[in-house]
Amino acid sequence: MAETVATTERLTLRTWDRADRVLFLAHLNTPAVMRWLGAVQDEATANAALDRIDGFERDYGHTFWLVERRADHELLGFCGIKRVNAEGTALTGQHEIGWRLREDAWGQGFAHEAATASLDLAFGGLGAPHVVAFTVAGNVASWRLMERLGMTRSGDLDFDDPRYSGDLNPTIVYRITAEEWLRSRSAR
Repeated sequence: MAETVATTERLTLRTWDRADRVLFLAHLNTPAVMRWLGAVQDEATANAALDRIDGFERDYGHTFWLVERRADHELLGFCGIKRVNAEGTALTGQHEIGWRLREDAWGQGFAHEAATASLDLAFGGLGAPHVVAFTVAGNVASWRLMERLGMTRSGDLDFDDPRYSGDLNPTIVYRITAEEWLRSRSAR
């Protein structure tokens, strides 16, 4: 049974139920959503990725949680904190924030709201010293959100992910420390 991890004004972040996978993939394994993530995935690849998400929850007690809209319990995507497992980087094991929202949820502030709650958890209960985030240069919406969250571009941490080619490399890295996050939260 799913458990609530955090609530915001409009959203609930919660753990996954096995039944969530079908709905999640129907809304989020689309060409538009997967544009900067390597392309639409076949069923086996998509389920392997979701198995890894489940594994992070099991092994570390945190992962990319499901994001639901509180008003109607509609599944919008995921957001949360997991451990870095990308190929080609020395950041493996560090805290990583990530999000993926369905296309009809874009541009409404849901990603910022869910990411804020996730960073509060990372620097609160999880005790992360810093958090990193990954994207590619072409994914302007993603890196602009990272900047709105107070994250700083860390070009010295960029890396080439061997799973991707073309405009999906290099992976660019943003970072924020606990001190920076807490200072930005107290200034609001």
